[in-house]
Amino acid sequence: MTDTLAPTTDEASEQHPEYPMPRAAGCPFAPPPAMTRLQAEKPISKVRLWDGSSPWLVARHADQRGLLGDPRISSDGSLPGFPHQSPGAREVIMRQRTFVNMDDPEHARIRRMVTAPFAIKRVEAMRSAIQKITDDLIDEMLAGPKPADLVDALALPVPSLVICELLGVPYEEHQFFQHHSKILVNRTSSAEDVGKAVTALLDYLDNLLTAKLARPADDMLSQLAARVKAGELTRRDAAGMGMLLLSAGHETTANMIALGTVALLENPDQLAAVRAAEDPKVVAGAVEELLRYLSITQSGRRRVALEDIEIGGEVIRAGDSVIMPPSVANWDTEVFPEPERLDVHRQARRHVAFGFGVHQCLGQPLARVELQVVYRTLFRRIPTLRLATGLDRLPFKHDGLIYGVYELPVSW
Repeated sequence: MTDTLAPTTDEASEQHPEYPMPRAAGCPFAPPPAMTRLQAEKPISKVRLWDGSSPWLVARHADQRGLLGDPRISSDGSLPGFPHQSPGAREVIMRQRTFVNMDDPEHARIRRMVTAPFAIKRVEAMRSAIQKITDDLIDEMLAGPKPADLVDALALPVPSLVICELLGVPYEEHQFFQHHSKILVNRTSSAEDVGKAVTALLDYLDNLLTAKLARPADDMLSQLAARVKAGELTRRDAAGMGMLLLSAGHETTANMIALGTVALLENPDQLAAVRAAEDPKVVAGAVEELLRYLSITQSGRRRVALEDIEIGGEVIRAGDSVIMPPSVANWDTEVFPEPERLDVHRQARRHVAFGFGVHQCLGQPLARVELQVVYRTLFRRIPTLRLATGLDRLPFKHDGLIYGVYELPVSW
């Protein structure tokens, strides 16, 4: 069972589709029409979820940023009333909390343990290695049969190889962790299946931590193992952090690579600007616009109010739950005029694709560099790249917490 988003008012007769909701018909990049209507008509409104609860849905960009930066609202998924996406999503948090579902000061203490490798200077130093990985994978794809599946050939391997190198996870075992990660991000997964996937990943990371304790290396798991040895972190929490970084480190960027490729191929004038750009800032700006335009996080940021909060003419009471979908905020016309138009020259950095406030995505510097390298390299090296099937035949991930495509057949 997953979220069913429906208005709680008696006069509302329309039953909204499942939440996360399918994108607009004819435009797989647009926010769900029901979200757009809520933003225009009642931007802070009560909705109904799969478990019968009635959280607030906050649709406007300014309101979302205001709440995401407000310490009176909690990310703690173990609190009563937290608006879980599904029984499976609740199972993940109940089995293993990570700093994503903690509040300060505990959140800040744990997060600081893994911040350094994602610092901008550290990530920039990895750019040449990411470039080589990308070139090698494109070489393999060009030497293989046509059409090729860009998801398997490029979109999934690039971030998987990078995060494996950072963490110290053997890439040859990628099928194992990718399989279990897919269960975690599929909102139709049962609580039982999610529980098994969490257990498998935690056991796997715990075994790797044992190896790192015996033979430390220059990687993040070795650093976490050292903190376990020093008594700063439990084994289970260290394994949980490894699971979070491993899963999030490849799933999100892989979907952005694939979906961004589709968006650019469907907008040839914007693709031409990216391909012709000599200034790296142009490509970096294009990445920000694609992050805004696509908003692949479908489940929305979810919180619980710790105190009464007045916002947008409504009062969110202490104990009330809140959902903030980035897709509709990133198409807010008050912030991004003509949001339906992909414009790689737009100043889009104010998007909330990575969240906002203390909980904004830890890995965003790495994701940005990976996307910049891949988009620039792919379209320059394969200028005739094209979809090998119609847009309407692509298998979009409407059932995922992360939006994307399951496969992307391309030719050249």
